[in-house]
Order: sequence, then structure tokens, then C-alpha cells
Amino acid sequence: LMKLVGTKFQLKVWAYLRKIPRGSIKTYSQVAKAIGKKHSTRAVANAIGKNPFDPKIPCHRLIRSDVSLGGYSGKKNIKTKRFLLKKEGIRL
Repeated sequence: LMKLVGTKFQLKVWAYLRKIPRGSIKTYSQVAKAIGKKHSTRAVANAIGKNPFDPKIPCHRLIRSDVSLGGYSGKKNIKTKRFLLKKEGIRL
């Protein structure tokens, strides 16, 4: 069982990430709006970057509004993010 430790905001972001289905993607701004913080896109990205349980909490399913991959704090960075998305049938 995962014991999540983070700020109230981080926990809210991470909880939302867990609801994104396999094979789906969202933008950072969509997450911000979904958690009721529509002007907090950058804060959402920062919270995602501090995700301690990737890929169990699937932060690889987040992309930028311009459809670029954005960052990835997991092992091997963007290559791993691209691999995980491809494995779920998402090609960007």
C-alpha cells in the first residue's frame, strides 16, 4: 500500500492522475481545471515532477497544451515517457 506524503495540493494532483485511464492523455491545464485550480498549470506541473510513485501514479499521461511531451522526472526522462505512452497505444 502506498503512503503518500505531500502537500494538500500535491495529493490532490496525484489523486487525479490515478483516475486517468490507461491509453488516455491529459494536458497540465486540463488537470488544473479538473482539480478546481484553473490558473495553477505550472503548480500542477511542479507537483507532477515530485510524484514519488511513477508509474503507479501515471504522470507519463500528461502532455503540454501544444501536444509536446513536456517533462518527465522518471528514469531516463523523455525516452521513458515516450516508451510508456507508446506501450499504451499513444503516439505523439
